[in-house]
Amino acid sequence: MAKAYVVGSGIAALAAATFLIRDGGFEGADIHLFEEQRNIGGSMDAGGTAGAGYLMRGGRMFEAENRCTFDLLSGIPSIDDPALSVTQVLAGQKEFARDDIARLVDGDGKVVDVCSMGFSERDRLDLVRCLATPEGHLDGKRITDCFTEHFFSTTFWFLWCTTFAFQPWHSAIEFRRYLRRFIHLAPEFASMTSAYGTRHDPYDSIVRPLTAWLRERGVTVHTRCHVTDLAFAAGHRSTTVKRIYLARNGRDEQIDVAPDDLVLVTNGSMTDSASVGSHFTAPPPPRRSSDAWLLWHRLSRGRDDFGNPDAFDKHVKESRGESFTVTAKDPAFLDALAKFSGRETGRGGLMTFTDSHWLLTVVAPRQPVYRDQPEGVSVWWGYALHPGRAGNHTPKPMTMCSGREVLEEILHHLPFDEPTTARVLETSTVVPCLMPYVTSQFMARRRDDRPKVVPDGSVNLAFIGQFAEVPDDVVFTVEYSVRTAWRAVAQLLKLDTQPPAVHKGHHDPHVLAAALETMHRRCPGA
Repeated sequence: MAKAYVVGSGIAALAAATFLIRDGGFEGADIHLFEEQRNIGGSMDAGGTAGAGYLMRGGRMFEAENRCTFDLLSGIPSIDDPALSVTQVLAGQKEFARDDIARLVDGDGKVVDVCSMGFSERDRLDLVRCLATPEGHLDGKRITDCFTEHFFSTTFWFLWCTTFAFQPWHSAIEFRRYLRRFIHLAPEFASMTSAYGTRHDPYDSIVRPLTAWLRERGVTVHTRCHVTDLAFAAGHRSTTVKRIYLARNGRDEQIDVAPDDLVLVTNGSMTDSASVGSHFTAPPPPRRSSDAWLLWHRLSRGRDDFGNPDAFDKHVKESRGESFTVTAKDPAFLDALAKFSGRETGRGGLMTFTDSHWLLTVVAPRQPVYRDQPEGVSVWWGYALHPGRAGNHTPKPMTMCSGREVLEEILHHLPFDEPTTARVLETSTVVPCLMPYVTSQFMARRRDDRPKVVPDGSVNLAFIGQFAEVPDDVVFTVEYSVRTAWRAVAQLLKLDTQPPAVHKGHHDPHVLAAALETMHRRCPGA
């Protein structure tokens, strides 16, 4: 009986194991996942306690066109109510979709009017040109190669970059893909009323139920097990893995792989080398060497069909970001934020401070965020796109700040009175998390820098996750990882069932007309 070996335990790996069972007819006992960390879930992790402070490195946004993800989770019972699938629970969150009316806040602590995107005529022409340019013509280009400096001061750019974590130096290819993929959201981009999150943190809402389903079927997850290399059978026209090398508990091991066995590799990681601080200490400097990228570097050496990891992991100052999770024993912050924003907690979505040197964004999700979150404890979180800069209030880069100093910087941007500010500082615990590669998948690249999910001539090897290439779809989403997993299983096993097509709203004239109207929209009296 054929076996499947999956490197990693993030959403791509868990999805691959699920598709192998559901569509490929594999027995769970014949599927093995190898995870070098102690915990599973990859970037979709969450942890901590109410006492020490919770930690969530980021949230997840869903909308109606997450076709692969909803299909995957439609057969997975949810943790809270096994009678409902995870997809059904996610669909229920539409009732709590965002409705931002305080999406941007200026340097005076006032809500910015976002009815106009702030475009000049040149900006509009450049956007249309970028949307229409064939992807091959954007090879190696940055977003700054396609727009003037004015574009990066528009309301649109503040909304765009803080929603999707884009930087001006990121890939023009990825920017164009996002424009095409999410153009149907243009009329409501400021309020994001079609977007919603998970009921609880992403780990409890998605990873735990998937893992439970897989373990019930006998799938084995080997934690603290680091795959170091693969050996290939001789042959110039085909690629066949014949052996897996791994390290476990300080000992080297190897697994012989038959030609009809499958090997699915998660190459690269956007949360690799993440370092966690505390309320009183800054995150320690990230490690110089990166274990999660080493395997890809070894595999791609001397081959042009396995991609180019150097394009993604060699530019830490351009790919890093920092998030923070706040555990509060007093509702003072969330109450004050709800009053200021005009939206109850859980309905306000994102709030970005446009004058923030760190470009801070805070998120006040529906409570409770964690399933074990005690009554009277609240959790909110946020992130910064420029953590290497000195703060407005704190004369240090965010990377050198403790959790308390991060909170002081946030409160500096909000027009709260002194008693509220003091209560928030006294009753909150902040855990900062520095991630050197969090936007590495957006780095400027050429078309062959990411390997195909199933490289040409591959017999039993596939790449999955954020750094495998799927035409048209957009990275930095759960949907992308799930799609790579489905595509890998379907192609390696030559199945008739293929992933659904990527949503292409830019082919709909009504969508294009609405987007064009949004580009020209002006505020009343302007």
